[in-house]
Amino acid sequence: MMRSSVKTALTFSAILALSVFAPAVAAQQPKSALAAPASAATSQTQKKVEAYLRHLYAFGPDVQVVVGPLKESPVEGLLETNIDVTIGENKEAVKFYVSKDGKFLFRGDLSDLAKDPLAETRAQIQMNDAPSMGDPNAPVTLVEYSDFECPVCKNLHDVVRGILPNYAGKIRVVFKDFPIEQLHPWARTAAIAGRCAYVQDPKAFWKMYDLIYGNQEIISAANAWTMMTDYAGKSGLNTDTFKSCMASPEPGAAVNASRANGQQLEVNSTPTVFVNGRRLVGADARLLEQYINYELAQQKSGKPADKK
Repeated sequence: MMRSSVKTALTFSAILALSVFAPAVAAQQPKSALAAPASAATSQTQKKVEAYLRHLYAFGPDVQVVVGPLKESPVEGLLETNIDVTIGENKEAVKFYVSKDGKFLFRGDLSDLAKDPLAETRAQIQMNDAPSMGDPNAPVTLVEYSDFECPVCKNLHDVVRGILPNYAGKIRVVFKDFPIEQLHPWARTAAIAGRCAYVQDPKAFWKMYDLIYGNQEIISAANAWTMMTDYAGKSGLNTDTFKSCMASPEPGAAVNASRANGQQLEVNSTPTVFVNGRRLVGADARLLEQYINYELAQQKSGKPADKK
């Protein structure tokens, strides 16, 4: 079962994902969106949305619901807003649309039929200075946002390793750290270890990748540092250099940047995979191959997608 960074609050997000209409809405916010002028009406609409959601989901005073400023959306008559829900230490941000008259709200994605629906996602994925394997010019790029302690991420590791031989020269794999520390106590240590391996020798990262997932069941918060150092040695790394790296702030900052990039893409569960920008959550081998085969067929038919 997939792990979420905000177990309780994500339940709220999942419930809202099933709702098509209600008085507040979510949609992808374009970077050029401008905030609507502040007014008493805007304030009243925000209060109305909060009251509606509290009533609908029986949120008590212990749950904090903050309806953000209403902004212009690409669709005339609709405003968009971010709603932050905080339950204990868990926080989830959800995007919504609200009609300008304050009567309707819904959550969903705006689709411009004149544009490639995956282009914006591809543009947001930051692959510079991330571990990768395969031909940089391969027709399919698979970007995985993963957590080394996540059991489903291990399943994805096994799936990817299993299918790669069938797509020699056709797939590039990029790894992005997304440790969920609330659920996985040694995930960040492993992420930092992977980063240190990558910095010392990019090829060694993939040896660490295999070793960590291959031994996931015997790693714990208590022995993670020792195990990572052991795997670094087995991956051909200089262990003294590796230890110095593990104790330095740079790899942690790189892990934070990777996670922030995932959050920008609304990643909240691991693993989340993007196949030329097309999102897949989980480790479904059949669906992953379907996406890969579709992209290869598109390129063969002369309709290549811009993966950059």
